[in-house]
Amino acid sequence: MAIDGALGVALVDLESGMALGTRTTLSTLDPALAAAGHTDIVRATQQALAATGLDTETIEDILTTLTAQYHLIRPLRRSNGGRLFLSLVLDRARANLAMARHHLHLVEAGLDV
Repeated sequence: MAIDGALGVALVDLESGMALGTRTTLSTLDPALAAAGHTDIVRATQQALAATGLDTETIEDILTTLTAQYHLIRPLRRSNGGRLFLSLVLDRARANLAMARHHLHLVEAGLDV
């Protein structure tokens, strides 16, 4: 949540779609609900890669751009066979997307799961 513009974050289990931990600064944002939707996005991206023969590629992150928010998803490569991902919701007016991606990479490197 120290990332500029962060509104909410979740550590998510890809298999179940369940958020293992969440934080938010907005009462109107439910990171666990966002995590469930983001699980579908990760699965669809993996299926699209497999269907197009790009399944040897590794997903670094997935970005959904909304009018007021960025939703940034980062699969954790070192976790439980790639079964976990970080889901970060950012205020588009306050966030620096490049810095947010960089900070998520640092968070991933520092996680011990």
